[in-house]
Amino acid sequence: MPPTPQTLTAERILEATEEVLRRHGPAKATVVDVARALGVSHGSVYRHFRTKAALREAVTKRWLDRTTQVLAAIVAAPDLDPETRVREWLAALFAAKRRKAFDDPELFATYTVLTTETAETVVGEHIAELTGQLTELVRAGVAAGAFTAEDPAATAGALFRATDRFHDPHYAREWEQPGVERDFEALVDLLLRGLRARG
Repeated sequence: MPPTPQTLTAERILEATEEVLRRHGPAKATVVDVARALGVSHGSVYRHFRTKAALREAVTKRWLDRTTQVLAAIVAAPDLDPETRVREWLAALFAAKRRKAFDDPELFATYTVLTTETAETVVGEHIAELTGQLTELVRAGVAAGAFTAEDPAATAGALFRATDRFHDPHYAREWEQPGVERDFEALVDLLLRGLRARG
């Protein structure tokens, strides 16, 4: 990325960091590389991000937030019935993770390393956001009389963990297997049958 005369912002630094990570990988990418890509001193980067770890956490959060934002639109779609919203939310999560894995495999591999490094902070927050969204969907389904769940948060956590194979990056190699969509649909059908209110 050639240097540009634009004002240095945190967003520009994160964009450059993503490109440097794509090019060099997490083991070789340095703050100096990011600064060079921006045409600034590494001290300028450190004014926005106090440490290399803080920069890596911020770029990881930015990457994970893209998924959260896509899913938030489904949570905010009250015109869909509760079962459809949960089904679409889980499908969108699976689709987003697959896109990340297969559209940019170099960057996905990099982020797999970075998410391991930030598992207690950034990844924990990401999972909390996702299960929070799913909790909203379950709670809305209970309120509408469509679902039975004594504890919507616990139920949402169980749904999230039950579908790990379809969103946890450790399973990415399985996402290209023949029949994976069928397996996903079968699992979601089973989970939704378990959630349905008994009449």
